[in-house]
Amino acid sequence: ISEMEALKAEKLDVAFLPIGGTYTMDVPEAAEAAQAISPKIVIPTHFNLLPETRADPQEFQRRLAGSGIEVRAL
Repeated sequence: ISEMEALKAEKLDVAFLPIGGTYTMDVPEAAEAAQAISPKIVIPTHFNLLPETRADPQEFQRRLAGSGIEVRAL
């Protein structure tokens, strides 16, 4: 969304992005958002807490490989 693209100008150090999908962005949407805002580090959140929020943080990391964005799954 355009509001997220405006964040790129802020030169963010860290972004926490949900990847769970059911109630939030899914992995592809979160990867696209990360590329749009271009933080130095992105931490995936809101996944695997409930059966309907199953997501793979490694897939998220693979989607951002080569982007210069570091993914830290906690």
